[in-house]
Amino acid sequence: MKQITATGQTVEEAVESALAQLQTTKDRTEIQIVDEGKKGFFGIFGSRPAIVKVTVKIDPFEEAINYLKKISHELGAPAEIELKQEGKQVQFILTGDKIALLIGKRGQTLNSLQYLTQLVMNRYSNQFYTVLLDAEDYRKRRNDTLVQLAERLAQKALRTGQEVALEPMPSYERKVIHTALVKNRKVKTYSDGSDPHRHIVITPAGK
Repeated sequence: MKQITATGQTVEEAVESALAQLQTTKDRTEIQIVDEGKKGFFGIFGSRPAIVKVTVKIDPFEEAINYLKKISHELGAPAEIELKQEGKQVQFILTGDKIALLIGKRGQTLNSLQYLTQLVMNRYSNQFYTVLLDAEDYRKRRNDTLVQLAERLAQKALRTGQEVALEPMPSYERKVIHTALVKNRKVKTYSDGSDPHRHIVITPAGK
């Protein structure tokens, strides 16, 4: 966080000095007047300068986008980022020539980037945001795959009469499984284990 204290003959001059030093604009800062100053007799005797403390406000959205651009470049897959926001849920959509590198096997790289981006964003925010990263419509394709998987493994649990444990998944993917089977009264689902190994278990309802 950039913060400086500046002086001037008036508060306005002190603020202008601070903005010039910080190379920013007034709307991107928080200004605290430490001393309004005093002109003094004839503007000389008994005068004292105005003092202000100016802090640059950090935009969490901008920080998240800059982080994603930096990481994607370092991974050899420079990406353009589109931002969509619905309340406290923020979606970043990544596009680029080598975007598959940012998705990774079963979305593992994308999930890791999502987790880290959420940490970066909330570090600079006064409220908590839930971050979702997507690339090449991967999330929708993954959700469709998870729904099919849930239905297939539910049938397996009913056929064998045994619990079926799925692979570890992030919370939003576990929610897809829960939601896909919530109307199936023949089976129950619950989460087991601790992150990052937390997973879904499907069990026959009568078990």
